[in-house]
Amino acid sequence: MGQVSVSADRAGSTGSAHNTGSAHSEGSKELDRLYRAAQLYYERGATQEQVATELGVSRPSVSRMLGEARRQGIVEIRVHRPRSGGAEAMEAQLCQALGLQAAHIAPGDQSDRLGPGLAGAARSALAEADLRSGDALLIASGATPYALAQQNLGDFRGVVVAPTVGGQAEPDAWHQTNEVVRAFAVSTGAYPRYLFAPSMPSPALLEALHDDPGFRQVLDDWAQAKAALVGIGAPAMTRVSIARSVPREHPSLAASVGDVCLAFFDEAGAEITFPGSERMVRIPSDTLRAVPTRIGAAVGGAKVPSIIAAARGGWVTALVTDEETARGVLSRC
Repeated sequence: MGQVSVSADRAGSTGSAHNTGSAHSEGSKELDRLYRAAQLYYERGATQEQVATELGVSRPSVSRMLGEARRQGIVEIRVHRPRSGGAEAMEAQLCQALGLQAAHIAPGDQSDRLGPGLAGAARSALAEADLRSGDALLIASGATPYALAQQNLGDFRGVVVAPTVGGQAEPDAWHQTNEVVRAFAVSTGAYPRYLFAPSMPSPALLEALHDDPGFRQVLDDWAQAKAALVGIGAPAMTRVSIARSVPREHPSLAASVGDVCLAFFDEAGAEITFPGSERMVRIPSDTLRAVPTRIGAAVGGAKVPSIIAAARGGWVTALVTDEETARGVLSRC
């Protein structure tokens, strides 16, 4: 199975080291154009015609640029021998072990390539949701949804994409749900719906939000959604990055093995509460579980217990992961 990576370290040179001035500037611009063309084509899934439109060049020029990007080392193509047993067999085993409707497995270990590494599996999972114009798709915050939102996961023109949690004031882009929604809309053509609220507002602000038409529209999206794409978080105590409103040192969260949409759960998948959790701006647990297709995306050894608990608790109906993580899950089931 082939794997393509596009490197931002554009070390190729168009002239000798002592060349300076305009020649150097033009060389740098050309390398940037090659990188942009390769990124659009290989990582975002754009067609050569779409790349040509984006860069303002002819389609034959795009083909030449992609070839030059490979020659310069901007693009690296690696071919992996298929694992014995095949991905289909492992996907079937995961569905049986976890009680899932579907599993989509990317090859190898994709923990360092969340976006491009899991894009194919996520694209397949979303295709099975059969979203049509007018349907609502929910998307969560987190590093994995944020990375996936920047990939071309399909044509979702006419589909409404809405956030599942607040997070307007978070410092990290992957916890800013409006940024995740915006990135997904840009890459897929979906219609974005934004949520202008922190993840844990004050009681007064929470009351005011319920009078806001935009907030009520997102509540309607939650209730009517046909599918959701969410990350499965690691145990709260082990997280390097977490929403600032979550008191991860609180004793009740010590039993947490993960979360979905800021709903933290224990090893059995039962929800855990903590001071302030009733004020969190997030899709209610019952509403989330009522969404017909709930796609959880997660990779890495630290996520193995989180994935198992999320499935046991009915937080997800489908899983997007990689072979390495899938083996870890199956070894513990």
